[in-house]
Amino acid sequence: MSQLIAVKNANGIVVAADSKALDSDTSGNITEYSINRLIKLSDRTAILAGGAGAGENMCRALKEFIAEERLRDIEAVYTAALPFLASEYQQFMRKSCAVLPFDPLHHIHFILAGYSGKNKRNPFQLYLLWTKKKLPQLDGDEITAAFSVPRLIRLEHRLTQMAHSDASLEKVYTEVRLGMERQAEIQEDVAGPMAYAVITRDGFQRKE
Repeated sequence: MSQLIAVKNANGIVVAADSKALDSDTSGNITEYSINRLIKLSDRTAILAGGAGAGENMCRALKEFIAEERLRDIEAVYTAALPFLASEYQQFMRKSCAVLPFDPLHHIHFILAGYSGKNKRNPFQLYLLWTKKKLPQLDGDEITAAFSVPRLIRLEHRLTQMAHSDASLEKVYTEVRLGMERQAEIQEDVAGPMAYAVITRDGFQRKE
């Protein structure tokens, strides 16, 4: 229903997402459609939305909030994103589950990526944010080097090795792109158009 990939090293961050989403109606009919799972939040941060298609609207609402609060660096954005997205998810669940049963189509997860101009030891940061049934309904944890949702362990291992050797972002991007294209070939629930971006000390930049 989605594929997210993120990796960081001393040179920056590479993120990727597919665009396929699924939804169901009260009769259980499944609808397939395309969304933008990679949203730029500030000039230094971005977010990936996995799972339910409603994640895109949550990320766009977060983007507006980040702009209003004039947040820029990853630490400030992460601190604001957790409670904001938790509130958005609760609203989504109250609205959706009033007419539909709770099922995997309602699960949403996020990867937050960004640069810190203040943290010299750890300037590039990645966070996994996931929903759960118990309060608080959104939790987060920092990603050390590479992560994918659903998990692609072999790809994560290769990306982690590249991260530890401080490979160029172009080489990392190439590996991520090959991984995404491979998943689209073998997984029915993964489909393009694919979205790719890098975050460096110069900020966020989309890749074609």
